[in-house]
Amino acid sequence: MQPLSGFMQTHDHSHTHGHSHGDHPHHHHEVTAADVANKAFIFGIILNGAYVIIQVIAGFYTHSMALLSDAGHNLGDVASLALSLLAFRLAKTKPSMAYTYGYKKTTILAALTNAVVLLITIGMLGYESVNRLFHPKPVEGGTVAIVAAIGIIINLGSALLFFRNKEHDLNTKGAYLHLLTDAMVSLGVVIAGIIIRYTNWYWLDGAVSIVVLLVILLGTWSLLTASLRLSLDAVPHSIDVETVSGVINKFKGVESIHHTHIWAMSTTQNALTTHLVLSETLSFSEKMKLVHEIKHELLHNNIHHATIELESAELPCADADC
Repeated sequence: MQPLSGFMQTHDHSHTHGHSHGDHPHHHHEVTAADVANKAFIFGIILNGAYVIIQVIAGFYTHSMALLSDAGHNLGDVASLALSLLAFRLAKTKPSMAYTYGYKKTTILAALTNAVVLLITIGMLGYESVNRLFHPKPVEGGTVAIVAAIGIIINLGSALLFFRNKEHDLNTKGAYLHLLTDAMVSLGVVIAGIIIRYTNWYWLDGAVSIVVLLVILLGTWSLLTASLRLSLDAVPHSIDVETVSGVINKFKGVESIHHTHIWAMSTTQNALTTHLVLSETLSFSEKMKLVHEIKHELLHNNIHHATIELESAELPCADADC
């Protein structure tokens, strides 16, 4: 799983926090994309929330650690969907004097919180699963298989809700991959339930539970590293600084570029600041036109919010980091 700080349909042309998006040509498309994501998250929360309750009741009734592990996994999904939905809502909040970027970064914090909560859940269920592997208890395999089969249908149905938007946002992609993984995990639990039903190999319940937890760990680890990267203002995976510098350098009139910083404002929007030395033969209006063209080109390279500082070749950059 390689989450991207993707290229959503939200092309942010605004360079001052008070700028209106109302007349933006992409505005309608942005709203529909957000609405699709919103509905997907709400349906996902309701469907999976109901299924967690069924799994917990069935898990205790059948004494199945595999079902309880899967319930813990699904509960993590419900929490993650709820956090992501909250982050989407907060990200749409208008900027203020105190929060000049709005609350866009909450989308990154939601992904990070998610990963941490799942890791804690894995630790708790892992301890009990290992215990159950060495001290097996009788398990009703038939019931386990039926409940897990319901899970396959619910997880695949929920995953389809996120399919359309999965490449545009880290949280949506996380939800999609999670639900797809859940369906595979449920399939494993179904097979284990059927085998237990006919062989009474009760140790298999603990073994499947451990496999389930390892699968969750793999998915969570990449979500954790990707969200941690973005939290630390690292350059998003989908962007290469040298490529972006090359794009700017290609413009006629650009003499040099330095002091470039690229970071994620949210799981869908990236920002850039850079210093440019432009040719002295250009007039002021020509320089402004060139900056405008560069910003437009950067939009096609995943940079939604660019701040460009112009410098003269005669005056060296005064910044200590130059």
